[in-house]
Amino acid sequence: MTENPTRQHRPSGPSGPSLPSGSTRAAFARGRIVPPWSLLAAGVLLGGALGGAYGVLKPPTYTATSYVIAVPTEQSDPASALGFAQAYGRVATQLAVLGDAQVWAGVPVRTLEQSVQTATSPDAPMVAVSATSPRPDLAADMANAVARALTRHANDTKSSTHVELQQFSRAPKPTAASSASPKVTGLVGASAGGLLGGLVLLVRPRRTVDPTLQASVPSPATAGDGHGQR
Repeated sequence: MTENPTRQHRPSGPSGPSLPSGSTRAAFARGRIVPPWSLLAAGVLLGGALGGAYGVLKPPTYTATSYVIAVPTEQSDPASALGFAQAYGRVATQLAVLGDAQVWAGVPVRTLEQSVQTATSPDAPMVAVSATSPRPDLAADMANAVARALTRHANDTKSSTHVELQQFSRAPKPTAASSASPKVTGLVGASAGGLLGGLVLLVRPRRTVDPTLQASVPSPATAGDGHGQR
């Protein structure tokens, strides 16, 4: 018998690798997608770590406050003393006062300008002079030196202003730091990191689904096809 020439022989070796189905590819794609909440969690953790490290590495600062009070003389009244107290609070950080204070504080005027602040009250004729420094003793010395210089300048003109400035309370040496602790800076950093993570989630581009990964659903048969198959 002659062999049929049109017959084809297929190799009996192992078949090639089969391609994954659409559902399998979709499962792989979902496994590679990062959950949205992970960005928020990463922001909170990173911000908390950076904030805590900042609180640990940054040296603590101390704040000391001295108080002076404006007292009216016999030719004046309490209302005038209150007004002059507001004015003295504004001139306490001027160069004329700080130039004398640097002698008693033992620091340059530039340091006093950066470290000293004043505050006044609308109800009491009192001026609060605060100084901040990494050294608690230097903070107290600067606050007391500025208060002393301010009192001296004010009393040089009390014959015309009829208001005398007196030392009400000297600044004691602070025993606790006024700067934020590492726990507080860590909480602030975690809040900021969470906020940034939330903003990233809001502005990130929306993910588009590959049509080839979607499962195909057979369309319902039309009425015409149903009548034709009888």
